[in-house]
Amino acid sequence: MLNPAIGKLIENSENRYGLVTEIANCARNISNEAEKNEEILIEKPVSIAINKIASDRELI
Repeated sequence: MLNPAIGKLIENSENRYGLVTEIANCARNISNEAEKNEEILIEKPVSIAINKIASDRELI
């Protein structure tokens, strides 16, 4: 199970599609930045994006 719960993220979004695209865009940006800076990500970009969006919405 992902932490934070997806249900809580969906509650603060207009719809699921918007949430998924927001997470995907954020994950893509994280991945591109890591590649540009030659960083190795231990955690998957999608997990990082979900946690970032949740913390921005103060759900964690």
